[in-house]
Amino acid sequence: MKINGYELNVSEEFLDDIFANKTREVKLVDKNFAGYQALTEGNKKALEHLVAAAKIFDDVAMEQDHEMNLPMKKALEEAAQTSTHAAKALKLFMSFHGVEGHNGIDLEPIEIFKGIKGTKGRNFYPADLDVAEFHQIIARMINEGKIDEVKKILSVRTMVRRDGKDLKAIDYTEYFADAFSKAANELEVAAHYTTDEDFKDYLGWQAQALLQNNEDMDMLADKHWAVLQNNNQLEFTLGRESYDDELTATIYDNKELMELINQHNIEVNPKDMLGVRVGIINKEGTELILKFKEHMPELAKLMPFATSYHQSISDGEELKQTMVDVDLVALTGDYAQCRGAITTAQNLPNNDKLAIKTGGGRRNAYHRQVRQSIDKERNKKLLDKLVAPELHKYFDLEADHLFVIGHENGHSLGPDNDYQRALGIHRSTVEEEKADTVSIAFMPEYVKAGVIDEETLKKIYTTWVVYRLFLKAQPLEAHRVGELIHFNFMHDNGAFYFDENHKLHINFEKFHDVVYAMLEETIAVQLSKSSQKAKEFIDRYTTWGKDSQHIAEVQKELGVKNYIVIKDFF
Repeated sequence: MKINGYELNVSEEFLDDIFANKTREVKLVDKNFAGYQALTEGNKKALEHLVAAAKIFDDVAMEQDHEMNLPMKKALEEAAQTSTHAAKALKLFMSFHGVEGHNGIDLEPIEIFKGIKGTKGRNFYPADLDVAEFHQIIARMINEGKIDEVKKILSVRTMVRRDGKDLKAIDYTEYFADAFSKAANELEVAAHYTTDEDFKDYLGWQAQALLQNNEDMDMLADKHWAVLQNNNQLEFTLGRESYDDELTATIYDNKELMELINQHNIEVNPKDMLGVRVGIINKEGTELILKFKEHMPELAKLMPFATSYHQSISDGEELKQTMVDVDLVALTGDYAQCRGAITTAQNLPNNDKLAIKTGGGRRNAYHRQVRQSIDKERNKKLLDKLVAPELHKYFDLEADHLFVIGHENGHSLGPDNDYQRALGIHRSTVEEEKADTVSIAFMPEYVKAGVIDEETLKKIYTTWVVYRLFLKAQPLEAHRVGELIHFNFMHDNGAFYFDENHKLHINFEKFHDVVYAMLEETIAVQLSKSSQKAKEFIDRYTTWGKDSQHIAEVQKELGVKNYIVIKDFF
């Protein structure tokens, strides 16, 4: 079957199998939800406009991702009216939020259409621009004195297009002017209705940031968002993260070009993919998360090589970190790209953002509906297959939530963006691996502080190994690659082992010392500012061994739901 001139690359039988056997559904809240019913009337009206603003960013992110996303989406929608095959392909397209995506298992992405493939630069850059030509153009433009244009090309917030023999950068506020204007209008109307004064103020700043080609406006919006903590009912996040652009960071691997870049004080930052979260703040869940917040300055002092770098959370400074647990109403754009995974929490803004560079704070938001969409029965079967019986009592998904809290806090600890950015294409893998390691390494400190007890600590350790490190396939994505590093480091250093029946045993007495040693090695890699050392670190600990292969085979035997569908009701 052809859609818009392209033949479908996925059969109807293949799609039937995906949606019958391999799909996990994440149900967001509806208007019957108690948290919605408890909103003020003004906030109920505001929420409608926040969702409308969020949905506008679906098309924005799709255009950032691939030049064919929007035309193929339109063609699929038309074909789906008369074809069940097209309707099922459209469902997969909306799960990926694009023409292709990794499913978390296969090494190569699933391509919905024959002849349409993704590129390293996504649609941030021309599709025919390869690494060699990209580097050549940037070097020539610098040598020709076009420094300001190169700075724009290598910034987080521009779409890049050809301009004769050169490249030119178009700021998001110009490239997406129509969409941004409509979204800003929805935010202004939401600001009119909301009964939360601090939230109203933030929405005003965020609306203006969408209308002005001025990074300072993003900074001000981020700073107003990051301090929202007291008695607000609603959450609206315009997320800007740079995991998708794999072209920009290749510059770090070109030593001659980097020398030229540094001579002219040019920053190299991968492009931001835009996503939106809309939700209702859950007070009970937020109170639990805040118990972890107050100890972060103490943890900063315990970081390896802590005197060798500045941390945004350090002795004598205000703790600039807000935290909320969110019942989700909408996930759009980047956040709706379900390509083998879906985020359970975030710590934003990232270190490359002006708000952080100028002393602003961060905000953690946790996704209740994502973490609650877990197959408990399958987990029980996994324990029976792979875990020693005496450890079963320590497997607890609430313990995984505590790990995630530690992970997001971990992003606020350690070396800053200059160190992270210098690792080039490896920066995300090392940073995500670091945040995991910080979380596990410092959980004993929460025992000392009385936040958790020794039993909970064992639950966190056990659940982390089983739920996070028992991979379903050889990984590609940054978070999963980090988990393979953890598995091999911890296993090789005796923190856990497998008996002759392939059952997991954990050495609780040794666990902390091993994980802290891993944290030391990780921080040393970031401090090196060396892409080569980062690659060596990753290569050293990402061997796909026989234990990992056996675990993956058992995971496959039990059935892997490696596709995700978000079901929203607003």
